[in-house]
Amino acid sequence: MKRSNTQRLRDALEDDIINGRRAPGERLDPEALGREFEVSRTPVREAIQQLVASGLVTVSPKKGTFVAKVGIDQLIEMFEVMAELEGMCGRLAARRISDEELTTLREALARCEAAARAGDPDEYYYENAAFHDCIYRASHNGFLDSEARQLKQRLKPYRRLQLQVRQRMGSSLDEHREIVDAIEAGDAERAEHALRDHVLIQGERFSDFVASVRRLGALREETV
Repeated sequence: MKRSNTQRLRDALEDDIINGRRAPGERLDPEALGREFEVSRTPVREAIQQLVASGLVTVSPKKGTFVAKVGIDQLIEMFEVMAELEGMCGRLAARRISDEELTTLREALARCEAAARAGDPDEYYYENAAFHDCIYRASHNGFLDSEARQLKQRLKPYRRLQLQVRQRMGSSLDEHREIVDAIEAGDAERAEHALRDHVLIQGERFSDFVASVRRLGALREETV
């Protein structure tokens, strides 16, 4: 998948921030970023706007753009809400999905499988997002779709970080298959539970995620 200059810059900055190469509170110079990545001002501005939406970057009037400081408690709370929103999308999709939308969902699953076979977590990250988008649309609830997408945008970098946990990509794919099976069967309750558990960070997944966060320095030190 060819990515735009905006996507390329955003992904590079996400990696730098999550991997601790750009520290919380560090100032981002748009002109320097443009020179470093050999892009014009527009992709830099758009990438920063997307990072602001995800909560990784803050903009202070007259002061500049800075790497944000995020607390683990707030992050876990956002994942809890995201799990409930996705569960609701799954429940409604199982009841309302059209034949055409079901075909699109199966195709999205096939692309996730291809990315997993290739061992490409970045490609899987994008195909995973497309997979979930299919379910949001199939809920046929515009307000729910909008709310889920807005929170997903804020959690994007951290969902990406989850895929770097050992064996997570394979288990994520297994969960995708269970979700598609439940939706295809029209089993609203099973689809809801499958999606909620897929997103929620709990048990061993919680421990693995926090360990990754600590190792990579993605969150405020005093919160972890």
